[in-house]
Amino acid sequence: IMAATDAAQAEAHEPKTELKRVLSPKLLLLFIVGDILGAGIYAVTGDIAGEVGGMAWLPFLIAFTVATLTAFSYLELVTKYPQAAGAALYTHKAFGIHFLTFIVAFTVVCSGITSAATSSNLLAANLLTGLGVGGDDGPGALGTMLVALAFMALLALINLRGVGESVKFNVVLTVVELFALAVVIGIGFYAMATKGADFSQLTTFESSSDRNMFAATTVATAIAFFSMVGFEDSVNMVEETENPRQVFPRIMLTGLGIAVLIYMLVAVSVVLVLPIKDIQNFDGETGILLEVVKTG
Repeated sequence: IMAATDAAQAEAHEPKTELKRVLSPKLLLLFIVGDILGAGIYAVTGDIAGEVGGMAWLPFLIAFTVATLTAFSYLELVTKYPQAAGAALYTHKAFGIHFLTFIVAFTVVCSGITSAATSSNLLAANLLTGLGVGGDDGPGALGTMLVALAFMALLALINLRGVGESVKFNVVLTVVELFALAVVIGIGFYAMATKGADFSQLTTFESSSDRNMFAATTVATAIAFFSMVGFEDSVNMVEETENPRQVFPRIMLTGLGIAVLIYMLVAVSVVLVLPIKDIQNFDGETGILLEVVKTG
């Protein structure tokens, strides 16, 4: 009863917002999963397997644990201050210093800009390569930059149109990401079923460096954590979420759980389909996941 009373009082004192609450629990879940799943998994899986061998799934599990501790902090704050602003708002509530709030907000903006630029550049380069632009030499820097800028301009227009439209477009992109990873996992497990697999390899530590197991796992976890970030951006959508105090905690933790499950299945597919030595010596530009698909 006391908890219900406190929640009612909090709702009563909650600042009114003009933002439309268009995010249902399902849309929020897809938003969080899409934020976490990204280009990182395509790049880091081979590096992680190179550090710890067949135990490549373990760093993802540890990174998930660390990310969950961070998520609990965000959930405590987002349910106490359900307003769009994220880290800048929490900093201002804690210290009340406008300059410090500005620095935090500016840092978050810079992080978003560099992340968007990197991802757009990666998309442009792969798109032009897939279309055969530039021939064997690949697409030029100018063409890649123009396509990346066009892609960011398209996303900007969708975002300016409204959060409802941007979230729906995000759902499309998230489904594409999930489908691509599902293809890798499906082909990997099909190859295991038809060609056989040595599951004892999943507990085999084999590092390409001179590090011991603890040091190698620590390095691999630091790499894996890069693939788990993104969930913290979702707190900026709290003012556009339906019933955020009840919805946000379970949806954020569910999104983290789905992401780590997918990552661990991808890691298992890689280390059981490809020989560890081949993974550690792999230097192809197509990516280790595509190598799993080719082999499977």
